[in-house]
Amino acid sequence: MATITELKAALKETLEARGVLGQLKARIRAEVFNALDDQSEARPALSHENLLINELIREYLEFNKYRYTASVLISESGQPEVPLDRQFMTNELNVVEDPSCRSVPLLYGLLSHFLSSGGEKGGKRFLRSSAPAASRENAVRPTGEVSRAGMPEAAPVGNSSTEAVILQGRYR
Repeated sequence: MATITELKAALKETLEARGVLGQLKARIRAEVFNALDDQSEARPALSHENLLINELIREYLEFNKYRYTASVLISESGQPEVPLDRQFMTNELNVVEDPSCRSVPLLYGLLSHFLSSGGEKGGKRFLRSSAPAASRENAVRPTGEVSRAGMPEAAPVGNSSTEAVILQGRYR
């Protein structure tokens, strides 16, 4: 006759093999979070940038079937329950999609674009933050301003803000 320990091990192995154990753990975490979430506490307004970033992440999570993680993101961030329109997202991000990449999240296309196209300075791209300066500990300083390490900041490279990024190819 099997012991309790052996039965637990067999049950855990069976649930893992069926892919159910991870889903159960994620569901429990999401339910605990929802139970502990204080709905009376007002959330800060969702900035335009955070709205877009959260939507890129939500699209990625749902594509990869991380449903419970996506539900926590939505409830915790204040993201609208209804996903933003894909065309709206491409317009806001100033990207043009190749028809072959419309079946995958925009995040894959953005990542692929930056991985496959090097910048003008040693294959690197200069990134600028649009976050308020007070919220950035390691803020990017204007060109020529000296960093904490005593080195001047690099000049921006890559696409100007008026050029659209073209997303194309297969991802995955």
